[in-house]
Amino acid sequence: MTDATRYASPLAERYASRAMLELWSPHERYALWRRLWLALAEAQRELGATMVTDEGLAQMRAHLDDIDFDAVAAFERRFRHDVMAHVHAFGAAAPQARAFIHLGATSAFVTDNADLILMRRGLQLMRVKIIAVLRALSAFARTWRDEPTLSYTHLQPAQLTTVGKRATLWMQDLVLDLADLDRRVATLPLRGVKGTTGTQASFLALFDGDDEKVRRLEQLVVRRLGFDHVLPVTGQTYTRKLDAQVLGVVSGTAASAAKFSADIRMLQSFGEIEEPFEREQIGSSAMAYKRNPMRSERVASLARFVISLEENANHTHSVQFFERTLDDSANRRLVIPESFLSTDAILLLMANIAGGLEVHPARIRRRVMDELPFMATEELIVASVRAGGDRQAAHERIRGHSLAAAQAMKDGAERNDMLDRLAADPSSGLSSDDLRAVSDPARYVGRAPRQVDEFLREVVDPILAAAPAGAPDAEDLRV
Repeated sequence: MTDATRYASPLAERYASRAMLELWSPHERYALWRRLWLALAEAQRELGATMVTDEGLAQMRAHLDDIDFDAVAAFERRFRHDVMAHVHAFGAAAPQARAFIHLGATSAFVTDNADLILMRRGLQLMRVKIIAVLRALSAFARTWRDEPTLSYTHLQPAQLTTVGKRATLWMQDLVLDLADLDRRVATLPLRGVKGTTGTQASFLALFDGDDEKVRRLEQLVVRRLGFDHVLPVTGQTYTRKLDAQVLGVVSGTAASAAKFSADIRMLQSFGEIEEPFEREQIGSSAMAYKRNPMRSERVASLARFVISLEENANHTHSVQFFERTLDDSANRRLVIPESFLSTDAILLLMANIAGGLEVHPARIRRRVMDELPFMATEELIVASVRAGGDRQAAHERIRGHSLAAAQAMKDGAERNDMLDRLAADPSSGLSSDDLRAVSDPARYVGRAPRQVDEFLREVVDPILAAAPAGAPDAEDLRV
């Protein structure tokens, strides 16, 4: 049972997935530290460091995951140093390795390399969830590819688009995010084996000045950890620009989700499209009739938080004086995990919303028809001139009827009667066929349905086909 007398992060209690919470858990981080120490010792042994024994390595391998956190806490109270607390706890579990655990390394060997490994894994978890959102939106776009709907510029009705075409705009943002994510995963480097201030002096001493062995040591460790790239130079820590770059991908994804959520919130206020709403869900404690877009609102809320953290990462990078300062440490313990946990929660919500969107075609069509006659004015002018009329006179006549119809709607008219006004005006020169022809909304969606088909076929389908089969484990959304 949760201890209700102590603060607990909402990201852990309400929002993030089990997989992302496990990734950023203390056990995952500190077990990773032990694997880093093992990789370093194995590489040192391979290169001839005789103080590294087979017995010690065997003990290290046997105790990678059984961390005694009580012992760690006791050591940290004594030494006031988290890394040394774990060194001593690992040495107690693997006494034959005690003499060479952390040999030649500085704290950043485990803290920085572990952070880069965790961030890469976090991006890979995000990728799975982005794919899930794209699958849901792809199905939605196909279903509604040719349903005419109002488009908006400046938040004012513009020409028509289709419901499916609008969904491709949400998907396009995620496709761009996915490309950034894949590029970052493919190129993210480790800090590597650099020593106290990045000069590798301690490792050079370990190998009696053999420069090539030090270079080989780093290559062996990096390969053992599954990376292809290592930063060629560092200070004590890797450049915090990497944090800013990774969080740029994370916050960019959050921004795409926020744009999606804003559109859904407005469409729900119009009554056109609504996010899922469960049978016993309560929209308002006071107003029983309310059906609020709380999931989309939560996306917006969490995204605002994530976007602010990217700026934080750049600030941290900008003040890492010389080879490093420690004012990054406490900040990064918060910023990096919470960026990933929040965006993980955002993508869970986005997939849930996208997979359960409710479309109300009758409301969409009514709102289309309220504006459609105005959109037809250019074609009506052309038809009037084709019938022998004067273009300027036709423009003025249609403008007058348009303004009168608009005013009537503002005054309470049930529908836009502009076409009726033109039909009743003998000077318009427009036939009933002309007026019927411009009343079909499909005339005004341009290539939108075909754009949906092309975008799905040429862009999204290949991404989905290349993704591993299956979906993320379903998780209940919590309030």
